[in-house]
Amino acid sequence: MALLEVQGVDTYYGRVQALHQLSLTIDQGEIVTLIGSNGAGKTTTLRTISGLTRPARGHVRLRGKEISGLPPDRIVMLGIGHAPEGRRIFHRMTVRDNLFLGAYSRNDGPAIRTDQDRVFELFPRLKERRNQIGGTLSGGEQQMLAIGRAMMSRPKLLLLDEPSLGLAPILVDTIFEVIRDINKQGTTILLIEQNAAKALKVANRGYVLETGRIVKEGTARALLDSPDVQRAYLGI
Repeated sequence: MALLEVQGVDTYYGRVQALHQLSLTIDQGEIVTLIGSNGAGKTTTLRTISGLTRPARGHVRLRGKEISGLPPDRIVMLGIGHAPEGRRIFHRMTVRDNLFLGAYSRNDGPAIRTDQDRVFELFPRLKERRNQIGGTLSGGEQQMLAIGRAMMSRPKLLLLDEPSLGLAPILVDTIFEVIRDINKQGTTILLIEQNAAKALKVANRGYVLETGRIVKEGTARALLDSPDVQRAYLGI
């Protein structure tokens, strides 16, 4: 059984249809990436999975359990964490308080502190700035905080939306190293990333999304070698 199954999903913004019969699966332990141009429906896909946007039709199942239509907080409790595009941290709160808010659905205090220490191991810079106000962090540090906050819910599946957007190249490399580490520690990942080449190099499999439709899928290696993908998304 797949960890996540999205089947025949149609999602609208008002009268505009953003997703058309979208279907994908993610197995336990994988990194799967969605690639596509701006406006293709990548962010809408993540929002539909995490309950921020409700599909008009279709199914979203986590380990066989239907979750489409559930409120976002319930979906977090079932095991899906979401680090959204634009980071969306709490700018007036400290790094530590942002992280603790990521664990709002939990009541296991000692384990929460253990997970905070895990985040600090993944992102030593956050540990150095743990008492600093979130809004005073650099863009890269805020991205680290957004990922760390999502990890605090102990997700089975972590949704990452453009984690390298706007970051300096050296920080981009750091973020992708952390994505690998998070996955090696047992967390399955669905990744949206503007840098399609880096996303496919870290992923096991990928889907290509165009105007709300899946038009191609395959192993990351096969997509990297695809002339159509190279021409459209890799600048080759």
